Amino acid sequence: MARADKQAAVAEITESFSGAAGAVLTEYRGLTVKELQTLRRSLGANADYAVVKNTLAKIAAQEAGIDGFDDLLTGPTAIAFIKGDVVEAAKGLRDFAKANPALVIKGGVLDGQILDAKEIAKLADLESREVLLGKLAGAMLASLSQAVYLLNAPLAQAARLAGALQAKAEQDPSILAGGAGAPAAAESAASAEAAAEEAPAAAEETAEEASEEETPADAADEAPAAEATDA
Repeated sequence: MARADKQAAVAEITESFSGAAGAVLTEYRGLTVKELQTLRRSLGANADYAVVKNTLAKIAAQEAGIDGFDDLLTGPTAIAFIKGDVVEAAKGLRDFAKANPALVIKGGVLDGQILDAKEIAKLADLESREVLLGKLAGAMLASLSQAVYLLNAPLAQAARLAGALQAKAEQDPSILAGGAGAPAAAESAASAEAAAEEAPAAAEETAEEASEEETPADAADEAPAAEATDA
């Protein structure tokens, strides 16, 4: 490869390292061209899968500020430069490797940290970004619903109290007109009404008593008249 071509290749790999959220190094010995195409399609927008020369990849990794790749860059190497969901890309590589044992995951880098094959496998076992966001959204909605309930609870109690007060006021308007003194006023009005109802009965009793008291006096008046007649 000409020097200019090597420089261009190194620059391209360096840019891929710098622009990726992470990278997974694999050995693809034994995979056919068709199988490699299938792998690229399975990764979709989550990663670009590229076959690289180890010597050029080492230089590119150093220029991108990545150390610790030298031991991984052995044998036929292809790198998955992750652009989308890191967990989804790791899952895609793991699942493809299970179906095609010729693909060997050697390790990778994530946020500047070198990962071995076991750590990549653990990364693939994590829940995807969409699932985590869904759970977070569900938790937030649950917290929001609880907060709304707590905020609305006093209002509901106040509404029930207002409804009870309105019903009471419809039965006795003096509750709203008289305030705290309304019950006493109501009792006074009730006492006045009771007194008015009792007044005629009291008058009748008084008249009957007066009539009974007049009876002896009439008898006394009639007695002298009888004596005079006898005389």
